[in-house]
Order: sequence, then C-alpha cells, then structure tokens
Amino acid sequence: MDLILWRHAEAFDLEGQEDDLLRPLTARGEKHAQRMAQWLDRQLPEGTRILSSPAVRAEQTVRALQRKYKVRDALSPGASVQDVLEASQWPEAKFPVLVVGHQPSFGEVAAQLLGMQTDSCPIRKGAVWWLRSRQREGVDQTIILSVTTPEKL
Repeated sequence: MDLILWRHAEAFDLEGQEDDLLRPLTARGEKHAQRMAQWLDRQLPEGTRILSSPAVRAEQTVRALQRKYKVRDALSPGASVQDVLEASQWPEAKFPVLVVGHQPSFGEVAAQLLGMQTDSCPIRKGAVWWLRSRQREGVDQTIILSVTTPEKL
C-alpha cells in the first residue's frame, strides 16, 4: 500500500483566542498548495483515496488538487500515529491513500513507519512524503518513494 502524507501548506499564525481549526492559508500557502497539487495530479495512481483533516488550512490545501476527498475528524491537529494509520487503513488498504494533515502527527507517523531512532521528524509545510509498505523475505518494510516540497517543484 502507498501512504502519501501531505502536510498542509503555510497558514496564518494563531492569534489570541482564535480557533486553531479556522486558520486559513496565507497567499504563499495557497501558491504552494497549487504547485504541489499539480505535481500530485500527475503522480497519483488511479483509485487513490484522499482524506483530509477538518482544519480549514488542510481543506484549502486538498481542494487545490480538485479531486473528491473525505474529511476525517481523526486527522485533526493533535492526531496520534494510531489515528492516522487507522484512518488510512495502513498497511492493509488495497488502494493508495493520500492524507492531508498536520505536524507533529505526520512526523511521528514517518518516524515510526521508517523505524527512526527518534519519536518524530520534521516535515515542512506543504511537503509530501510518499511511503510504501512491502514485504521482503518475509519481513514487513516501509520504503520512501518520494519526498518533495513545493519550493523544489
């Protein structure tokens, strides 16, 4: 199974008592979301399922792709590794899954799946980490197919 983690693009900072879920993308974030969406549109296999956090910034990011997607509350800011893996049906899903969400959740997912010696790794705003589960000689493995940022496209 392919698990594609797309961190939402740059959003405005939280100010005062503002609800974190309502923070929109900045103009730069919108531009980066569009750039990454164009790249993803060319790369995503047919039948890819797309899931998004309910946060405004995540939905604005995924809407740039102009494909159908489903919102999952389990992918909200602060989601656990287990929340992300269950929502995406890792590693049992029979189809690729693109998940649009947040740090530090995505960094924690990547670190765990890749067997890193740290609890989390930094994932830049707007970046995509494309992971694949496979079995080699009876051992489950996670490999990195691609890591890219909007600035590199």
